[in-house]
Amino acid sequence: MPGFITIEGVEGSGKSTLRSKLAEFFRDNDKEVIITREPGATILGRSLRNILLSPDTKNLTSTAELMLFCADRAQHVEEVIRPALARGAVVICDRYVHSTLAYQGYGRGLDMEVLRSISSFITKDLMPDMVLLLDLEPETALARVQSRVEKSTLSFNVSSLENQGQIDRFEQQSLEFHTRIRSGFLELAANDPNRFTIINAAAEPEEVARQAIAAIQAVSN
Repeated sequence: MPGFITIEGVEGSGKSTLRSKLAEFFRDNDKEVIITREPGATILGRSLRNILLSPDTKNLTSTAELMLFCADRAQHVEEVIRPALARGAVVICDRYVHSTLAYQGYGRGLDMEVLRSISSFITKDLMPDMVLLLDLEPETALARVQSRVEKSTLSFNVSSLENQGQIDRFEQQSLEFHTRIRSGFLELAANDPNRFTIINAAAEPEEVARQAIAAIQAVSN
């Protein structure tokens, strides 16, 4: 059974929902499971997440953006992921290295070899056993984001964009940007088919979870 599973995809593809359903599956099978995310899984990460997602930092350069994500990941790997894996827990992570390649590489146009080298350095080559790629048309994904924002209730917790009914800095990017990201994810999957499982994220959440669990069980047998 894979010990380190990451969930990837464009904004609004249902990663958080799937993460919760997979955690339930593993707990039902008497496995310790850690659900985590990037950015924002550590004290440092939460501060970085607010900077990275805030619409107020719309002028953040692509290189500065990359460095903030790298700082988040470096702390996350050493503080959360490695200790959990060392004690035999299953780690389910919402975004990881492949998001950097898709967003900062295909999306922002940064050099892919540089991104791979930096990712290798900060993770000490820790890669997921399985990547579940939730594939969704960008138009559908952004419509989901808008619907989520409209349905959310306003909160006075200024530390969390998710609780304010706001569209974050990445969700505000152009359709062309998100199209590049989707294409990037699909290319990454095509180049690493033994690690990736592509799931149609347009399906109902229960069907998405069923397909993900089936893929996990297939590699566990």
